[in-house]
Amino acid sequence: MITIKNEALTVQIATLGAELQSIRSSEREYLWHGDAQYWNRRSPILFPFVGSVWNAEYCHAGKVYGMNQHGFARDMEFSVVRQSESEVVMAVESTAETLLRYPFPFRLEISYRLHERTLTVGWRVVNTGEEEMHFQIGAHPAFVWDNSDAVRRGSFVFDAEGPVAGTLLDQKGCIHAEPQYFSQPLESGPHAGEGVLPLTHDYFDEMDTLVLEHDQVHSVLLRDNADQPIVGVRFAAPVVGIWTPTAKQAPFVCIEPWYGRCDRAHNTGELAQHDWTNHLAPGTEFVTECHIDLY
Repeated sequence: MITIKNEALTVQIATLGAELQSIRSSEREYLWHGDAQYWNRRSPILFPFVGSVWNAEYCHAGKVYGMNQHGFARDMEFSVVRQSESEVVMAVESTAETLLRYPFPFRLEISYRLHERTLTVGWRVVNTGEEEMHFQIGAHPAFVWDNSDAVRRGSFVFDAEGPVAGTLLDQKGCIHAEPQYFSQPLESGPHAGEGVLPLTHDYFDEMDTLVLEHDQVHSVLLRDNADQPIVGVRFAAPVVGIWTPTAKQAPFVCIEPWYGRCDRAHNTGELAQHDWTNHLAPGTEFVTECHIDLY
């Protein structure tokens, strides 16, 4: 277990999957603790796929490969590249086993850096092979979400002027339905003009992941029943997912910035043509980050 800290926050990260295990202040724990009754993970890294591919398989250069949901990085052992009191960089590289499932040599670095009450998560993907690499990457942090109120459970605030259109997962964890509108703009307060999505206990009873695409949203703020902020996630990613287990009234919610997205239902095309897939020439790298603000 790796620990980084500053005067405001203490963060713990496991070497398995470079997965966050705890984000806490002197007042509260922000990260879900991984209870298998609801969901036994906490904040897995999604790589080299986000979500599911149709029938758990994909095609590259005419060959079919099997792939589980969210790829395999979350189950790989990372090594520490460097560490200070408030920052750590961890890395993993492709292996003979990963190349059987995903035929691209790579190096993946995940970093965590604290500054005041913000945790910055960095991703660096390097194509160490000799052909163009196709990949997706995303975050899946689960935040503690108070469910003590019998009806209301706070709200999400999006940095979008006007309603936000989202798509729900359909068959086999893939996209099929057309987008629907899920939020309305706030009329007053510090976030006036932005989209708000009120939440109740049964809001997620009939849906899986809510997928917001096409750069509609680059900031998601989770507020409690008193409209006080709990946690905010800021990102440049073109897609963000909102998820909590269906019909379980789970005491957490995930805010997931994605450079990628699950497959379209019935897709059998080449990997390079999948929606939201990123492409890296040999010897080049993809670098980005997101920011988690803790209140």
